This record gives sequence, structure tokens and C-alpha cells, in this order.
Amino acid sequence: MSTIARSGFVSRVRTDRSWWLAGGLIALALIYPIIVETLQALPFIGDFVPRTSSMVVMLVFTMMAIGLNVVVGYAGLLDLGYVAFYAAGAYMAGWLASLQFADVTFHFGSTVSNDKPGIHVSMWLILALAGVFTMIVGILIGLPTLRLRGDYLAIVTLGFGEIVPQFVRNADQEGIGFDLTHGTFGIAPIDSLGVGAFIFREQRNKDDLYYWTAIALLLFTVFCCIRLRDSRLGRAWIAIREDETAAAAMGVPLMRTKTWSYAIGAFFGGVAGAFYSSFKAGAFPADFYFNISIFLLCMVILGGMGSIWGVLAGGMILGYLNIEGLATIGSKVQDAGLHFDPTKYQFGIYGFIIVVMMLFRPTGLIPERRHKIELVEGVHDTPFYDVQTEGTLTDRDMSDD
Repeated sequence: MSTIARSGFVSRVRTDRSWWLAGGLIALALIYPIIVETLQALPFIGDFVPRTSSMVVMLVFTMMAIGLNVVVGYAGLLDLGYVAFYAAGAYMAGWLASLQFADVTFHFGSTVSNDKPGIHVSMWLILALAGVFTMIVGILIGLPTLRLRGDYLAIVTLGFGEIVPQFVRNADQEGIGFDLTHGTFGIAPIDSLGVGAFIFREQRNKDDLYYWTAIALLLFTVFCCIRLRDSRLGRAWIAIREDETAAAAMGVPLMRTKTWSYAIGAFFGGVAGAFYSSFKAGAFPADFYFNISIFLLCMVILGGMGSIWGVLAGGMILGYLNIEGLATIGSKVQDAGLHFDPTKYQFGIYGFIIVVMMLFRPTGLIPERRHKIELVEGVHDTPFYDVQTEGTLTDRDMSDD
């Protein structure tokens, strides 16, 4: 067997193995609500098995991390204001599926009674509308900011990430003369997902229903990101990430390509925000603070920038630690007689994890193939000056001989 045929066979085997592994993990994820009580009954390990409601939140944050990976991992743009899209999607659901605008009575496919005041649109439609709305917000934010590079871009996106939460805290009757976001009280209750008279929030297994919906949204996000990565647009993003000047010289339209990455990343953040507001039955300003943007960025770095499966793993790990993991570890430590509560130092712990990753595995848990090759094998090009110097010395030595 030739070398080319052998390498093709090995690559095909690895691909088949990856798809079998992915299929097995998806099947396990789908049956998780059915087996969670059995897992929690296991000795010692059962205490660390998250509840289904916690898994919903973990999936939402992982979905946002994969959306941020489009901006940071694919296009190489450092975005510190991703929480703005999360908030925009949540408040989009609050405006179109609550009593916020009680003076108006409009119903379209909602699960509430038609005599209930306010705007009540189907939550399934709102998920799509929230994504489109945040895409527009992403374009509006991206057009003036994406002309910047590096640290300047990070600072400006950080500013927008702080502006939006401050705006929703003050966009009430006293702040702007019109109650748009209901201020610090937030918008509640927000309608539940459901089909006809089958309303998720009224069912005994409501957490299971929201969990399966979150799995579907996460799989949709992963599928879209895989297709985008292998598309012409995805290759343009990677070209900009590797060398923006060279990409422009080869004809890649920088502003348009960057704006697309920002808008598509914002789309998934908006969908996640709308879904989470329905699950939590409200959109509250306290849920949208700057640390969320940093937390999502840590998920991307931990998993591996540009790697979908890596970000998926990093998102689930940090999401678990944030929601249940550190609290469970703290209770175990305190039961052992040690007075230490890791939840008080959670961001210090996350920072320590990132530092350790940067020292021992800078490519992430599951690195992208291109990043792994660059960091492990390196680039063995000889600078042009050294080539000239070596050539001159060689000629001089030959002439002396």
C-alpha cells in the first residue's frame, strides 16, 4: 500500500471513529434526564452529578461559548462584550412574550389565553427573531469598532459590553421617560415554550423538556459552525486570523468578513438569551454583567480557540464548576473538617486553570489542527536576512580558499 493510500485510510478511520464517538455522546446526552436519578444514587460519584435544571444552564452557556468562538477562534477578533448580545436576546423575548406592554393586546401563536394583555408571540418564533435582532445589533456595533485591531478592539467591545447592561438597568420611566426594560426589576413573567395547550412550564418534567430543547439548539449551533468553518467565508475568517495584511492583499474584504463573524456570533448569543429568559421566566439586569463575557472567553481558551469540540468540552466543564461543581467540592471539603469555600474564589480558580493550561497545554483541551501544528511543530522558515548573510559568508569562504 502506498504512503498516500495509507494516510487516506488512516484519516478515514479517524473520521469514522470521531463520528461514532460524537454519536455516542449525543445518545448519552439525550437519555441523561432518564438516567440522572440512577447516576445520583451512585456512591460518592452521585454527589457530583448535576441536576437536569443545572444542565440546561450549562448548555445555554456552552451554546454562547461556541457562538463567541466564531468571533475569537475563527476570525481572531478579541471580543470582551459578548454579554450585550445575550442581554439583547433576553429582552427581545421580554418585549414580545410578556405583560411589559400591557396597553397593547396582540397574540400570535402563543401559549397564553387570547384575553391576556400585552404582546404574546410564539416563543419558537421569538428564538429566531431574537437571533435576527442581535445580528442587527452586532452589525451596528461592529461597523464602527471592527476597523480597530488587537487591544483597541478589545477595549471598545468591553465598552459596549458595559453600555448595554447599564442601558437596560436605566431604560425605564424614570430613566428615559418610557418603560422599555422595567429598570432594575426586569421583565417577568416571560411566556413558556410549548405547543398549543402543552406548556412546558406547567408540566412535571419541565426541566427535562427544556433540557431536550437546549440539546437541539446546541446541536444546531454546532452544525452551523462546522458548515461555516468549512465554507468560503470560514476560510476567509481563518485567513484574517492568521495574517490580516496578507488576507487583504489576497482580496479578502476585511470589514465585510469581520462583520459577518460578529453578526453570526451575535445570532447564537441572542438565541441563547431568549431561550434562557423563557426557562427562567424573566429577563433581569443582574443576569447580564461583564464577568459573563470573561467567563465565556475562558471557555473558549480552555477548550481550544477555533475548535468546536474543544469549546464544547471547555464550556461544559467551566459551566459545571460555576453552577454546581465548586459548591459540591466545597461541601465535601467542609465535611472533611477544612474551612474552605471555593465558591468565594471561583474566578481566581478559573484564572488558575487558564494559567495552567497556557503553561502546559496552550492549544487547549481539544486543539484545532492548525493551531496544534503551529505550536507543536513550529514554522521553520529562515529569515531573508539570514539567508543573505549565510550566502555571503559562504561565497567569501570559497573565495579565500
